Amino acid sequence: MTPGGAGVAQQHLDPTNPTAVPADAVAGYLRAQATEFLRALRTHRETGGGAAAGAEESTDAALALRRSARRISGTLHTFRPLLDTDWSESLRPELAWLSGALGREHAYAARLDRLVTALNRLSGAAPFPAQATLPARTAPGSAGTRAGSTAAGSRSTTAAPATAGPGTRPTATPDRGSLTVGAAKAGALLDRQLTLARTRAHSAALQALGSSRFHAVADSVAVLASEVPLTPAAPAADLRPLAAAAHDRLRDAVTGLPLHTAGHPYNAEALVHGLSPDTAPHPQDAPWHQVRLLLRLHRYALEVLHPGAVPVDVRLLTAGEALNRHRDASEAASAAASAARTPRIAPATAYTLGVLHADQRHEVEASRFAFQQSWQKEAVSTS
Repeated sequence: MTPGGAGVAQQHLDPTNPTAVPADAVAGYLRAQATEFLRALRTHRETGGGAAAGAEESTDAALALRRSARRISGTLHTFRPLLDTDWSESLRPELAWLSGALGREHAYAARLDRLVTALNRLSGAAPFPAQATLPARTAPGSAGTRAGSTAAGSRSTTAAPATAGPGTRPTATPDRGSLTVGAAKAGALLDRQLTLARTRAHSAALQALGSSRFHAVADSVAVLASEVPLTPAAPAADLRPLAAAAHDRLRDAVTGLPLHTAGHPYNAEALVHGLSPDTAPHPQDAPWHQVRLLLRLHRYALEVLHPGAVPVDVRLLTAGEALNRHRDASEAASAAASAARTPRIAPATAYTLGVLHADQRHEVEASRFAFQQSWQKEAVSTS
């Protein structure tokens, strides 16, 4: 294995191409991310791994661990032709395992916060926020559709998504009486289920960080902090074509999305599969989740090419935020639907959870519209 050195890389690059990005850029990026990983790990251990005295700092350290693990894994994927194959292909799935283990607790907490905020809004327990000032995790919009069962009467026909398009937001009119009756019990049910899931995720994360599997990952990252296993041909390579390939994969995946449909506000496409009792994830969401992943890989590739500061691209930032909201709303809708399938719950509770489910599915649709708008602007500006 050949460590990446700046002098060697510069020596073998074509001197007639001053804009080429040498392999030492990816080596430097990986070393920096490995160093961040080890620093976060040290902080996590010093704060007791989640002890009450340093819980917030420990949580931040765990998220920093996950952030570095994702960047290392993504970089190994994008620039794998320049890296030792056996080493990179063995480390990538381990980093993905670690990232998943560390992210679940935070995801459950955010999901509960999102659903409780939406539930309070829908039931009238909190003022309805202005559309222009909605926070990223607030889920505007409502409908009266029952999750995991039949539609709850004709109330759902008057509902519409909140942020799906420009202009005045259509007024949603769920049955406030039924929502008020069921909101408290629905909120309590969601709190029990998601808090339990969060507690289990926290325990699983601590177990993962104490396992021999994690120690093996940490050892590999520690080696990476000082030596990056580049291939013998890497010093003569230019990183730009590999980064461009990451962008092309993103563009091709976006081409497969139904952007024409998503470009029409309030089209209710995201609710088409929302009434099925099937507990599997919505199949129509998967391509959007894949685009979100590819956009993240594209962003990491830009970080490699621009180690000082990545050029700000407002359109890509907006697209990424829309896809994050899409993921959050999709998972929140699934949680509401799962709660609605709880045996022997009161009809008012089930109805409220159905309204909540449809509200989040409408936010899925609104996020698709927002992504389509930002991506189309990018296409126009670059054509």
